[in-house]
Amino acid sequence: MVIGEDFPTVLTRAQQGDEEAFETLWRDLNPALLRYLSVNGEPAEDVASDTWATVVKGLRRFTGDEAAWRGWVFVTARRRAVDAGRRRTRAAQLERGLASLPPQNRPFDPADLVAASQDTDAALRLLAELSPLQAEVIALRVLTGLSTDEVAKIVHRSPGAVRVAAHRGLRRLEEILSAHGVTPARSETLRE
Repeated sequence: MVIGEDFPTVLTRAQQGDEEAFETLWRDLNPALLRYLSVNGEPAEDVASDTWATVVKGLRRFTGDEAAWRGWVFVTARRRAVDAGRRRTRAAQLERGLASLPPQNRPFDPADLVAASQDTDAALRLLAELSPLQAEVIALRVLTGLSTDEVAKIVHRSPGAVRVAAHRGLRRLEEILSAHGVTPARSETLRE
């Protein structure tokens, strides 16, 4: 899931408007981006779309290697997710105001039915039981493959704080699984 030594060429072509080159960048990073975004509680596809729209606007100004590219896209995604959370909060406040209206005066929203009927992947449900920082750190480290230093920059924490959050999150996941009678296989800890 890494472009590798061809990255500078692919990036330059994408910056010059080559759709095939941009598609290569998108195909390489979008699956990890969607996995990361599904952790924060916002509609991952919507936030990913907003993220890519922002990336396209700033693509010509981007400079850096592939690691910097991945970090830049995930920082952008995090910002778009925060924006989506703020919009959701405002919408919830509006909904509370609408809830006080008699039922016949409330607008019907089919999206509510769709959202209510959707189920998430078991792993993402487990991540949702963690603190927001732990879930975000584990998603960025495990699902997207970013280094501790890259994650630290994205979440505005020290690398040590990222390692501690990952460690505590993994311990908590182990406790949750044990409580459900699942004995998780021991795996390598998240190390550089």
